[in-house]
Amino acid sequence: MRLTLDGPREPPRRGGKPKSLVVLLHGLGADGNDLISLAPYWAPHLPETEFLSPHAPFPCDMAPYGYQWFSFQQRSPEAVLAGVRAAAPFLDAFLDDVLAARGLDESRLALVGFSQGTMMSLHVGLRRATPVAGILGYSGRLIGAEVLAEEIRSRPPVLLMHGTADEIVPFESLALAERQLTALGVPVTTLERPGLGHSIDEIELAKGGEFLRKAFTSAGR
Repeated sequence: MRLTLDGPREPPRRGGKPKSLVVLLHGLGADGNDLISLAPYWAPHLPETEFLSPHAPFPCDMAPYGYQWFSFQQRSPEAVLAGVRAAAPFLDAFLDDVLAARGLDESRLALVGFSQGTMMSLHVGLRRATPVAGILGYSGRLIGAEVLAEEIRSRPPVLLMHGTADEIVPFESLALAERQLTALGVPVTTLERPGLGHSIDEIELAKGGEFLRKAFTSAGR
């Protein structure tokens, strides 16, 4: 278990202190080196943004390498929600620390997740007292929708994208999350990618970059 999260980082392309942060949350069995590879795609359009990609707190229990935010050995809704809840304090503490260290607030923070990372981004981002600039999620699910109405504290803009041929996380998770978030007043946009499996394609990268740029612009950055 990693008591303090860390991982690879990419400083602002323009140099100097960052004016915004993008935190990238990887999927099961990967580590922070996986999603930091997205930074070069978006940095030209976000030159004052720092990208941070922490390793999840727990060693993966389904592979001899990599990390996990929570275990998928038990896949009942109760077990998965318990796992997400156990990991959330690690992520919250990391976000608090990196914002404080740079003198920034949540309006200058965006969360980007893939698979498990999307699940964590939605869980934590919607429960922080101050809304983040945006949540961008690829190939994920909304965990604990049945308790979210009682626990939601902020409603940042959300963009969720999912391939119709996803073999890991069911594609139907996209429409379900959209309905559940919309019912709670969360401004959510979705994009279906026909034939795409459990991955991110060029169109999703471009749409994600547009979303991040708009999120920070809307926040006055």
